Amino acid sequence: MTTTVASYEIRRAGPRFGAEVTGIDLTAGVDDRTAEDLRHAFREHKVLVFRGQHLTPDQHVEAIRIFAEPFDHPTAVKDPAHPLVYPYNVQQTGKASTWHIGGLWRQPVFAIESLTYEVVPELGGHTLWADLQAAYDDLSEPFKKLLASVNAVYDANAQNYAQGSKRVEVEETVEHPVVLEHPETGRKGLFISTAARGLTGVTAAEGKVLLEHLLRHASSPDYTIRFGWNAGDFVLWDNRATWHYAVDDYGDGARVYRKVIGVEPVRQPAV
Repeated sequence: MTTTVASYEIRRAGPRFGAEVTGIDLTAGVDDRTAEDLRHAFREHKVLVFRGQHLTPDQHVEAIRIFAEPFDHPTAVKDPAHPLVYPYNVQQTGKASTWHIGGLWRQPVFAIESLTYEVVPELGGHTLWADLQAAYDDLSEPFKKLLASVNAVYDANAQNYAQGSKRVEVEETVEHPVVLEHPETGRKGLFISTAARGLTGVTAAEGKVLLEHLLRHASSPDYTIRFGWNAGDFVLWDNRATWHYAVDDYGDGARVYRKVIGVEPVRQPAV
């Protein structure tokens, strides 16, 4: 299915979620109508890919402003060209080849994560996303009722999530519900990551079994989509509705990219 909007197309990349957007040059910015259409498409598809954009750091930040407020990460290495851009070179920082959600150390987590690819391996280096809302939909009603009262526990130290950092002992933790109602769409989904240290509301033995099942279920191929990359590609994803996995099948090849994170803007209380 392809949706034609103005002079560009939003083409579904999978039956459940994910889409590629063609016909838009983000380096030139977008008008208000296009920005609203893109926000609608993002809420619907959860992962949007824009090929061949070759965004500069400034343009990358402005592209994220269409969808959310760019976030000043307290521990990430900053790009000299822009303080809200974080450069990664996996040959130096290491790879993130686990199923995970970004920003679990904070409450709320990141709303959006995004990458602009600069160098990619000739073969391999794809990224997987899984639809955590679809995974939740397929659970039985009794199991959904159980999970409604269960939280997952994570390390609250932002430094321990930085690629290339030397992890220190966990001293403070943060809890997130394992079922998250999306703040924009209201749709419920699983909210779980391999970094979970355990579950609350159940015994330790029950939590171990539940956690193993949830991680296995949420990473099922039934809920995944896969994208390969070329230099200049730009991707953003809903960090509250999906989790992702960077496939490590390219050995010691190069993979260089820039990240910009988006969070919900702080709402000022009404006077």
